[in-house]
Amino acid sequence: MPSWRLVTGLGIGFAGSLVVMAGVGYALVSIPNENAAAESQNNVYYWGDGTQMVATGTGVNRQNLTIDKIPKAMQYAVISAENKSFYQDSGVDPMGIARALANMARGGQTQGGSTITQQFVKNTYLSQDQTLTRKFTEMFISLKVGTKLDKNDIMRGYLNTSYYGRGAYGIQAAAQTYYGKDAEHLTPSECAVLAALLKGPTYYDPAGNADLDKSATEEANRARSEGRWRWILGEMHKDNHLNDADYQTAISKYPVPQGRKATRGMNGQVSYMVDTAKKYVLNHSPITEAQFDKGGYQIYTTFQKSKVDALTAAVKKIQKSRLKPETKEKDKYVQFGAASVVPNDGAIVALYGGDGYENGHFTNNADTSGVPVGSTWKPYVLAAAMQDGTYNSNGEGISPMSKYNGNDHLKVRRPDGSYYLNKDNSFFFQANESNHPWGYITLRKAMEQSINTPFVQLGVDVGMSKVRDMARSTGILEGSMAKDLNPSFAIGTSTPSAIRMADSYATFAASGKQADPYSVTMVKKDGQEMPGFTKPKSKQVMNSSIANNVTDVLENVIQNGTGKNAKALGRTAAGKTGTTDENKSAWFVGYTQQLSTSVAMFRENPKDHRLLSMNGTAGTDSIHGGDIPTSVWTEYMMAALQGKNDPGFPDPIKVGKIHNEVGAPTPTPKPSITATPTPTESSSPSPSESTTSPSPSESETCRFFCNDNGGTGPGGADGGTSASPTDSTSPGTGGVRGNGNAGANGNDGGGLFGGQAGQ
Repeated sequence: MPSWRLVTGLGIGFAGSLVVMAGVGYALVSIPNENAAAESQNNVYYWGDGTQMVATGTGVNRQNLTIDKIPKAMQYAVISAENKSFYQDSGVDPMGIARALANMARGGQTQGGSTITQQFVKNTYLSQDQTLTRKFTEMFISLKVGTKLDKNDIMRGYLNTSYYGRGAYGIQAAAQTYYGKDAEHLTPSECAVLAALLKGPTYYDPAGNADLDKSATEEANRARSEGRWRWILGEMHKDNHLNDADYQTAISKYPVPQGRKATRGMNGQVSYMVDTAKKYVLNHSPITEAQFDKGGYQIYTTFQKSKVDALTAAVKKIQKSRLKPETKEKDKYVQFGAASVVPNDGAIVALYGGDGYENGHFTNNADTSGVPVGSTWKPYVLAAAMQDGTYNSNGEGISPMSKYNGNDHLKVRRPDGSYYLNKDNSFFFQANESNHPWGYITLRKAMEQSINTPFVQLGVDVGMSKVRDMARSTGILEGSMAKDLNPSFAIGTSTPSAIRMADSYATFAASGKQADPYSVTMVKKDGQEMPGFTKPKSKQVMNSSIANNVTDVLENVIQNGTGKNAKALGRTAAGKTGTTDENKSAWFVGYTQQLSTSVAMFRENPKDHRLLSMNGTAGTDSIHGGDIPTSVWTEYMMAALQGKNDPGFPDPIKVGKIHNEVGAPTPTPKPSITATPTPTESSSPSPSESTTSPSPSESETCRFFCNDNGGTGPGGADGGTSASPTDSTSPGTGGVRGNGNAGANGNDGGGLFGGQAGQ
């Protein structure tokens, strides 16, 4: 056993070593200079080909003030809010440092310095690494600052180097950015708002920062800002930094800061590309927003200038030809958001985020949330059904040729046979866009015509949780999905961004391989490449046969259904239209093997950002996804794919078996009926037609639709010319879809049944 002398000696020696180390550390560190911290650098962004897109920075937005130019109210606001003992303490909070060191020892997050002196040191210190070395160095610097600098110098340095958001470093930049005035003219009430920002501008800027964090909405941030503003003023009053009269004046009205302003170079779509790339950098590295906005980074993006220009031109062309906001009230406040992604890669090559920061539009519509996607959600229901089957198929995947009731105003049946009820215990009825009596039709036909009732019932039969899982596997973020998995979930109550929708459909284009969307390929600082920006790897998330069958069904949507305006592209493509309740949004998402692109259209109240109905917009009763959004998509894709080959899509391999909806009539084979030829009808079937009896997998009498082949009964020849359903109810000779012409009086091919050949 060691003697007490040895133990005592070792203890004294260890303590002495610590004192010596502390003394050496104290002697070696230097006092920070806020002037050095204010040196500005730009962030430089590059196009996908390596050429410079824009250099944007905050250099001209930094100016150090002397203490006499900083209002006493601003100084007292931060003292009351953050460090009441500022004028008495040594500049270091021992307990705060102990907590930080204990956290680091456990591998947890460190805590920021709890004194104004420590925060000043942290603001001016070159490294933000959360390490023991940095924490000890910060402590030594803080001790030296606390003993060597006057409190006014510390306060001046802190307020001149703090980050207030919107690229504003220092109190003078903050005063100009938020209130358009010099700092010396700030009121106590305005000072309290700016002091609240120091808790975290992402969450306390009342203009909102939803592009950086979905929870930082304008409404949430305003509430947080106003709450902390009120608390800070109360603390200032309690600490005798505001007398009764000044407090009552300050607290009487919240001084709303000015809105965001466009900074140098942030015009047109550049502003939204920079926004997207910045968010990607912050989400894929330990770089903080404050560090990033200090500048000095080179950001290499995936955006292709020619495609961005083409997408912008497509939106502007359709806007100009279809919308007249100067004269028509219903054409005001219409917004577009769009994105284009490379399948099996994830690179975002183009986006459209809005009219530009210079026009006061600071929300990135390509990456916004809150716009329901409508029927563009139906492919996930179909894919889940093909993969997981329904309760009726005992888990066996079902074929797109399975039949469901497509009639309007149907009750939705639970797997146990009961029906969904509303809150008042009345039956829940699902509506379609029209009351057209479709009867039992294939899921392929239901997708083609975007009929709601089959997919709502199918979603219930599959299980909405499996539909959700399917959407998530293709890249849709959980946070953007509707939380309520009720029947309407199947028809698009979720609100993914345009970027995510384009990337998700790219999974179908790539035969089931999903790659996360990315906008940055490399980031450099001081000539050194930073880690964290490796291209995401694609992964097989669904059987290729399922993905290819979805594509085959969506090809038919363009060839014969609601997306037929996209046929003008002139090459093989697949896609889906989407329209929501009250016509508040309309979508088209489509793809080739080379490119997947989504286009969203919506109206938004500029005051509260709530969606408005588009009934009456563009001079139409309602806007559908197959109208303006599809036109924008087609214009863009024609330009983006010009000169490229048309590889088509892989031939789909048959998937699943036919499992019709419970209650569907059982097919009964019947002899074929040969209609007496009329002068306008063909007297004999073409090689692709059939005059044999339908098989059990076909419609029971071929009076409705035979695997999407319409009849050519009276009034329905070549698509038909009569709008009267009774004129074309004869079975006909089985005219193959696509061969007929549009009917003169009917919708999309005249008569109800024979006219289907004209779609």
